[in-house]
Amino acid sequence: MKRILIGLLVMVVSEIGMLWKLEPFWSWHTPIAWTGYIVFVDGLVYARRGSSWLSDSPAQFAFLAVVSFPLWLVFEFYNLFIRNWHYINLPESAFWRDVGYVWAFATIWPAIFETAELVASFRARERNPADAGSRTTGRRPRASARGQEEGRGQEGPKLKLGAYGKISILAGAGMLAWPLVWPSRYLAAPVWLGFIFLLDPLNACAGRPSLTADYGLGRLERATNLMAGGLVCGLVWECWNYWARTKWVYTVPILERVKLFEMPLPGYFGFPAFALECFTMYVTIRLILRRSHGRAIAL
Repeated sequence: MKRILIGLLVMVVSEIGMLWKLEPFWSWHTPIAWTGYIVFVDGLVYARRGSSWLSDSPAQFAFLAVVSFPLWLVFEFYNLFIRNWHYINLPESAFWRDVGYVWAFATIWPAIFETAELVASFRARERNPADAGSRTTGRRPRASARGQEEGRGQEGPKLKLGAYGKISILAGAGMLAWPLVWPSRYLAAPVWLGFIFLLDPLNACAGRPSLTADYGLGRLERATNLMAGGLVCGLVWECWNYWARTKWVYTVPILERVKLFEMPLPGYFGFPAFALECFTMYVTIRLILRRSHGRAIAL
C-alpha cells in the first residue's frame, strides 16, 4: 500500500506542477511521472499477487532499468533514418540534457513490463485447486510467484530452428536493414516489428523464454499481456507528453493531422508491437550477457 500511495503522489504532484508550468515538473515531467507510475503499478501488482519486481526481484529490476537506456538508443539510431520524431525544449546544459535522456529512457522497459504484469494479474486463470482462493483477485501464491509459471520464467528445452524460424530471421534482418539502405519516413513498421522476427526464434533455440515457444504450446497470454501493456503505456506516454514543455513531436507521414495527443492515430498500432520487441530484446540481452532469465515477464 505504501508504494501505491508514494507512486500516486509522485504522479499527481508532477502532473499538477506540469500543468501549472512549475519547474522542475514542466520540463522533467516525463522521467518524474514515469518513475511514480512504475512505483505505483509495482505496488498494485504486489497487492494483487504478493509478488512484484521491486519486492522480490530488485536486482533484476535494476538491471532492467540499466539496459532500458541502451536498448532504446537502438530506436533513436533508427530514427536518424526514418525521422519520425524529434525532441523540443531540451535543457541547454549538455549535462542536464544527458541526465534527462538517461532517466527518461531507463523507465521505458520497466514501465511496459510492470504494466503487462498488472494486466496479467487481472487476466489470470488459476490452474490448480490450491490457487482457487485467488481466482477473483488475480493474486498468485507467493511460492508460485517465485517459481514464475513453471517452464516459462526460466530456461526451457532448446527448440530446433526449423524452416519457419529461418524465414522469420531472414525477414526480420531484411526489415531492419531496409530503413538503413533506403531511409524513409514511411518505414516505421519494419523497425517496430523487425526485432520480433529476428530475435525471438534465436531466443527459442537457446531455450530462453520466447513468443515462439509460447505459441507452440498454445499459450498466448504473454503476448496478449504485453500488447495490452504496451498500448496502455502508449496512451499514458502520449497524454503526459502532450502538455509538457520538454517533449517529443512526431513527423509521421500517415494521417499526420488526425491525432490523439501528439501521436497520429495509426501510430498507436506501434505500441503493442513495441512491447513485444521489448520482451524479445530484453531476453536476448540476458542471453548475450549469459544471465539466467530470472523473473518471468508478462505472466
